[in-house]
Amino acid sequence: MNDSKPVAVSAASGRLGHAILRHLQGEPGLGPVIAIARDPARVAVDGVEKRAGDYQDADAMAAALAGVDTLVLISAPVAGTDRVAMHRNVISAAEQAGVTRVIFTSVIGGSGEEGTLFWPTQQDNRRTEDDLKASGLQWTIGRNGLYLELDVGHIVRAAGADGIYRNNGGDGRCGYITIEELGHAYARLASGTTHAGRTYTLAGDPVTQAEIVAGVNEVFGLNVRYEPISLEQNIARFMADEKVAARGRAVAEMLSGCFQCISKGAFDVPSDYAAATGRPSQPLLAQLEDIRRRLY
Repeated sequence: MNDSKPVAVSAASGRLGHAILRHLQGEPGLGPVIAIARDPARVAVDGVEKRAGDYQDADAMAAALAGVDTLVLISAPVAGTDRVAMHRNVISAAEQAGVTRVIFTSVIGGSGEEGTLFWPTQQDNRRTEDDLKASGLQWTIGRNGLYLELDVGHIVRAAGADGIYRNNGGDGRCGYITIEELGHAYARLASGTTHAGRTYTLAGDPVTQAEIVAGVNEVFGLNVRYEPISLEQNIARFMADEKVAARGRAVAEMLSGCFQCISKGAFDVPSDYAAATGRPSQPLLAQLEDIRRRLY
């Protein structure tokens, strides 16, 4: 790519959007970096062009995508909206605006998902993958591992409570990864020329809940232990969290469904991080050290 081919990130005001924007700025040979958000003022990254765009308004998105060559399409949040329709609006807008390539941020997964409480959300992700493949656009799909920062936050809070981290993941393994590692990966996908028509699982080495807790204990100097609980108990745990409860029971069920997938082995899948970026993902302890430096 060269400086005549701008790269845009949609839904850019969130954590993943900010990480991708920062890493895009460090990629040699890219054109201007454009941040698209419903409220561009919430994009807190300097040196990027900020444009207004809403997934529910295809025409507005088409205007925001004017002159863009590559779009990183960050998936819409799970909040009672029709995510498939919103993503279709963006794909249609990209076609209308003459975008060449769309890179979609999807979610990790494999056999064992069907029938879980995460399955409906995952089906939204897979439908968008199919819609993108059926479009006239060049496409690349990244299937993100679960955000390690979120679980670390829960473990640290558990240390300040009763010292026990509980969920329904059991002994299952999952390829967790930090948002910063994902930011690096999407910047590399955007700058590369060999990724069209490929789907990558962007995750770290699969680990158990107990292994994550042990790593956090080591890096943060804590003494938390992991205790598996039932699916129903974990839904109740999330509903006791004011931030989750404010988003509704469906979100609590979806989050518990993620751990249900972990327990069933659905997120224990090989990672393509090295193929996508040119290097392996950081080991668990290195990712935890990075989280501690950045956030604590």
